[in-house]
Formats: sequence, C-alpha cells, structure tokens
Amino acid sequence: MDREAAVDALARLHRAQAAFYAGGDRPPLGDLLTADVVWRIPGTNAIAGTYRGIDEVIHYFSVRRELAGGTFRLHPADVLVGEGEVVAALTHGTALIAGEKQCWSTIGLYRFRDGLISECRLVPFDLAEFDRIWGRP
Repeated sequence: MDREAAVDALARLHRAQAAFYAGGDRPPLGDLLTADVVWRIPGTNAIAGTYRGIDEVIHYFSVRRELAGGTFRLHPADVLVGEGEVVAALTHGTALIAGEKQCWSTIGLYRFRDGLISECRLVPFDLAEFDRIWGRP
C-alpha cells in the first residue's frame, strides 16, 4: 500500500470513529472493516482484549465511547508504510474520563486487505498509563 492510499484510508477511519464517538451511527465504521477483522488492545484495562468480527469491534468502540462520555478525540500524527498491506500510524488521544482530561499516544499497526482494515494492533507508548486512563474491567 502506498503512503497516499494509507493516509486516505486512515483518515476515513478516523472521521468515522470521530462521528461514532460523538454519537453517530455504526454503518460508516463497519463499511471500513473486513468481515473477519481482528482488533487487539493490550493491557489490563476496561477496553483490553481481542475483538473478532465487525460486531465485536464496534462493541469495543461503543465501550470507549461510553467510558469517555462522547469526549473521545483522535489526533492523527504520522503514518509509516512499507512493503505489502501493513501500515503504522502514530495517533494521540484525548478524552474526559471520570471528570479528568486524559491524554495518551499509541501506534496503531494496521493490516489492510482489498482496501479495508482486516487487523489492528494498538501499541500504547506507556501501557501502565493507558491502563490507568481506561480503568479496570
């Protein structure tokens, strides 16, 4: 995947996530994912886990939206592409959780298939802080 296509695909994802986190509908997000998508979130927090299929991934997004009370925002930074369909994206996040403004940074490792996201592995820069922010299950 070339850089321009990767940046465009991730921009569509981030726009759909922003709309969803602000209370929007599910369809725009689901349209960007393969039916067998896998989303992996590390840690021991309330959102940690491996989510398989569109329904589980959308459920994961719903839990994030609920925990952040609609305040969750993504701040895309940079995208790294190489050979094949794997892309790395640096993204910062902010949200008001339990009355406190929270900030974190992650690398999203994405795999694309036929222009859709088939996998995401989220890698927080500071996993202990990420766990603290997103709370206990």
